[in-house]
Amino acid sequence: MTDEVGRTKDAGFQIGVSKTLPYPAEQVWEFLTDDDGVALWLGAGADLSPGKGAAYRTDEGAKGEVRSYRPLDRVRVTYRPAAWDHDTTVQVAIRAAGEKTMLRFHQEWLADAEERGRQREHWRAVMAAVEEGLAVSGSDAS
Repeated sequence: MTDEVGRTKDAGFQIGVSKTLPYPAEQVWEFLTDDDGVALWLGAGADLSPGKGAAYRTDEGAKGEVRSYRPLDRVRVTYRPAAWDHDTTVQVAIRAAGEKTMLRFHQEWLADAEERGRQREHWRAVMAAVEEGLAVSGSDAS
């Protein structure tokens, strides 16, 4: 690490947001990988295929490709919003803890501290939206 918050020696600036959710891993994974869940963390219109190298594009023009897709573990994709001149890497990971699940969003290769700050707020908002979506989907199941 360098002296600058969020700057790494090997992956530029990065940000991670995590939270333990009161849902089993299977439920969290299913939500994150269905169309509504993918729209929350990647963008509406993204068709996220599990094959390595599969390309996607959101309705807002963000694009990238799948780097890895390990069910009930993690998804790693490259991610470039339409207005950006560089790719970043986004990872969504879960870890089961009994009937709870730790969810983590991590993004690296951010351009600078300012972009890192914006993405920190973005991922916090995404986490809140995922929590809300899971609460609604959980109430639908009962």
